[in-house]
Amino acid sequence: MIQENINTDQDQEDTIDIIALLKEFWGARKTILKITVAFLFLGAFVAIFSKNEYTAATTFVPSAQGSSAGGGSLGSLASLAGINIGGGMSSEEISPELYPQIVGSIPFQLELLNMPLTIEGQLQPVSYRSYYENIYSPGLLANIKRYTIGLPGVLISLVKSAPDTTEVPADAKENQIITISEEDNELIKLLESQISLAVNDKEGFISIAATFPEAKASAEITLKARQLLQAYALQFKTQKSMEQLKYIKERYAEKQKEFNKIKIALARFQDQNTGINTALGRTKLLQLQAEYDLVFTVYSELAKQLETQQLQVKKDTPLFTVLKPVIIPNEKSAPKRAIILVMYLFLGFVLSLGIVLGKKYWKGFKKEWTLK
Repeated sequence: MIQENINTDQDQEDTIDIIALLKEFWGARKTILKITVAFLFLGAFVAIFSKNEYTAATTFVPSAQGSSAGGGSLGSLASLAGINIGGGMSSEEISPELYPQIVGSIPFQLELLNMPLTIEGQLQPVSYRSYYENIYSPGLLANIKRYTIGLPGVLISLVKSAPDTTEVPADAKENQIITISEEDNELIKLLESQISLAVNDKEGFISIAATFPEAKASAEITLKARQLLQAYALQFKTQKSMEQLKYIKERYAEKQKEFNKIKIALARFQDQNTGINTALGRTKLLQLQAEYDLVFTVYSELAKQLETQQLQVKKDTPLFTVLKPVIIPNEKSAPKRAIILVMYLFLGFVLSLGIVLGKKYWKGFKKEWTLK
């Protein structure tokens, strides 16, 4: 009985506190309304002056020509049941972890910086780098943000001297050290924020999307990114077999010259010595014939290896099936003005409530501080 009375008193106190809190908010309703309306106007300002952006996307599936389902029909039935009996990923498949590494590599990004883009109002295509250095206007909102919140960074960049750098082409060799300028480093950061890559390990498809202030340029960036990604993956997958093919081709060419040389020498000797009666002549003929047979055997074996290696290169070459082609976006992807207005309205309302409560507790704190 005593416990029930205690719970009842506690509920009454909570109810009184809530009513007192609501009365406090109602008394400060003008302040709450002013702050909320102020944030609503701020949200309208942000929504109106935010730059339009367009997003283009594409999806493709990589697969090797020599790949096959592990375990035949049994493997297919087991995969439906969620059981993998194929022993993991086959050697012909490309690891899904490879694609993010390619997109994040400096050579890949430098090639995108130098790609030509179709920009509205420009007679000739301009590169990504040239667009942001000479044409792009960030707009009023970005300039306000740059010289208010981002002012410390601007001052630091002005004070800090840029190091001497040497631009290296994207097809730099592995033993070269790539150095990029401070300007390119900033552009690469911007490019990374504009390009997104999604790898679906389960279904095996890869999606690329690019966001850019120009609709057609966003589609061109997406297409170029997909082509570069496929080219880098192709180079990575076929590098070993291509090097072996190159080596066999070189040895084949050498033996082909040697075979043609010994073939002509043997034919010339036979023409000049049609009726060989001397032991020295027969010995010379046997020697040339033996050299011919040896070179022909090696030459024939290299020809077989060359054909086999060419088939291996073709087998290792991945195929890319495009599921979703690149389309020039007709509608902008950002800013979403309605969502911005709702977010700022909600933020202003919550902040105004916090200010009202803060004032109340600040007055109580000052009063208690004075008494003590």
